[in-house]
Amino acid sequence: MREKVCVREVGLRDGLQMVATILPTERKIEWCFLAAKAGVTEIEVTSFVPAKVLPQFADAEEVVRAALAIGTIKPSALVPNLKGAERAFRLGLPQITYVLSASDAHNRANVRRSTEESISEFANIVEMRNQLPGLRPHLSVGISTSFGCTIAGSIPEERVINIASTLAQSGADEIIVADTVGYADPVQVRRLVSSVKSEVGAIPVGCHFHDTRGLGLANITVALDIGIRIFDASLGGLGGCPYAPGATGNVTTEDTVFLLERLGFDTGIDLQALIDLRKKVELWLPGENMSGAIARAGLPKI
Repeated sequence: MREKVCVREVGLRDGLQMVATILPTERKIEWCFLAAKAGVTEIEVTSFVPAKVLPQFADAEEVVRAALAIGTIKPSALVPNLKGAERAFRLGLPQITYVLSASDAHNRANVRRSTEESISEFANIVEMRNQLPGLRPHLSVGISTSFGCTIAGSIPEERVINIASTLAQSGADEIIVADTVGYADPVQVRRLVSSVKSEVGAIPVGCHFHDTRGLGLANITVALDIGIRIFDASLGGLGGCPYAPGATGNVTTEDTVFLLERLGFDTGIDLQALIDLRKKVELWLPGENMSGAIARAGLPKI
């Protein structure tokens, strides 16, 4: 049996936060349904942020309820603070992703507080989670700008490692090392992600790469080599951070799945079905720049 790798689709959240078109709720739900039908099992479906900040996610509750009803996926939502987490917990999401930045400057631009304040806020979220009845939601934490920041420049690796350690001790169930602005290279990935894995012990570590400078798939290959089995990716390479100057799209889900399958891993995803979904999304988001080698060249004949 082939070893499984989780490809978490983040296009509905990370991808849509940067597009000009407000995608109708029914289209978002269809995206969820078709991704699930293609074999995607984890989808970050929305973000619990104020609608006045990101109108794209004004329908967060409705999208979450529909995603939960699909039954074959593990939907998650991004939350920037305790209020967002409370909304997610109330809906019964099995997983939420809390986000903070290794770069204090980016954290202030993104969530209007210092990194240390965000770390303290996470402890409050854990406390709230631990008081919930029944099954406790899985708490994933993304450490943005782990490999560098377009506002602050280079980020000391020791700082990222220490943040990961603190989050793990506070109760994180998963750590995502995120290259928000596409600064990472394979050498840096091997060094930093290995150190984070060693620091947090048994807690799963995943990676969130952007392909801003064309190294996204190379970075995934290195991360695989050091044992990472969780990757975020976005359909068509959509995405970026509105508060990080120069940030462009995520690694493309289609290309990521193709790479993993060619390397002998099992994603459980039907690549042709994913390509068909991409064609629909291209029609839904006219004028948006979508990337990807598979979309350009097609699948090889077998």
